[in-house]
Amino acid sequence: MSHLTHLGSVATGEAFVDGLFDLFRTVGQDHYDEAVSQVDHALQTAALAERDRCPDALVAACLLHDVGHLVSGPDDADAAYRDRDLRHERVGAALLARWFDREVTEPVRLHVSAKRYLITVDPGYRAGLSPSSIRSLELQGGSLSDPDRATLEAEPHLEAGLRLRRFDDGGKVVGMEVRPLDEYRPLVLGLVRAVPSR
Repeated sequence: MSHLTHLGSVATGEAFVDGLFDLFRTVGQDHYDEAVSQVDHALQTAALAERDRCPDALVAACLLHDVGHLVSGPDDADAAYRDRDLRHERVGAALLARWFDREVTEPVRLHVSAKRYLITVDPGYRAGLSPSSIRSLELQGGSLSDPDRATLEAEPHLEAGLRLRRFDDGGKVVGMEVRPLDEYRPLVLGLVRAVPSR
């Protein structure tokens, strides 16, 4: 059974969160063409959100923003950096939407579009991207057309998506001090819906 299938079928929010954290402990040790592991990147992104005094929902979104990478198989993860965009942001947001509200899922869904938006509106933004982010940008569509930009600017959660994007860009530092993964469990669990969406 794939990680995606397993997490999509759990019966309680607590089991879902436990499954996410187990993924971080196992698959999250892999690197995806960055200097840090996936779990280190997630923890750094969440730590930057905490330092900026973000609400709990955005801190959780920062922690979970790349879960779409974690539920992909290793061949899929490699392919994302070779020749195709696997739309990990949409995979992750759809998975999380069963147990979390939009304040968590929408920044996750928008964080790739936010990169494309910042490339479009800020001439200096590209210079701060990691080599991996620059490579994936081309697979993800590059800068936005005027109609796509207007559509994105109408998104009610764009500001949260942009904040997540900035923390994502900053969360790739070797040796950055962060809290342990398990310390985020109460925060994430506190945001889980009592009843899952269908």
